[in-house]
Amino acid sequence: MVSSAVPVQVSERLPAAPADTFPYLLRKGVVMSETKPDKSKPTMPSEVSSRLSLFDRFATAAAGFVSRGWFFAMCVLLVLVWAPSFFLIGDLDTWQLIINTLTTIVTFLLVALLQNTQTRADEAVQHKLNAIAEGLAQLMTQIAEDQDDKPLRGDVRELRSAVGLEDKESA
Repeated sequence: MVSSAVPVQVSERLPAAPADTFPYLLRKGVVMSETKPDKSKPTMPSEVSSRLSLFDRFATAAAGFVSRGWFFAMCVLLVLVWAPSFFLIGDLDTWQLIINTLTTIVTFLLVALLQNTQTRADEAVQHKLNAIAEGLAQLMTQIAEDQDDKPLRGDVRELRSAVGLEDKESA
């Protein structure tokens, strides 16, 4: 929600616009983009489904589980229990193989789970940035029309072309 007490600075070339311009534009139904958006992938936060798959819910729970201090304490405890187990096992190679295998399996699984969680978080941030950019472009369009500012219209086109840029660039 836009506060009506704070002016929005669009550009150094333009005077401040009243902050209530954006809700006005929404009521007027100003078109959000000059090009048709790709509807195959959601770009705005309201277009993103809040439903998560079973794996996504599991990954979120696992990320919450392993990010706690007591999980780290359990890992330290595991190493402390493993270290003196050499006297029970007797063979140095077997003793090292046990901890190496255990830590490799846990690391492999956690990387997959945490990558899933991080990817979803990155996508959520990107949806929010797209919404902000579209709202700003809408505001800039209205100001450019009111003041017949051609350079600002170019800035609007540039801003709108930046929305969805994350899909065009490879990471």
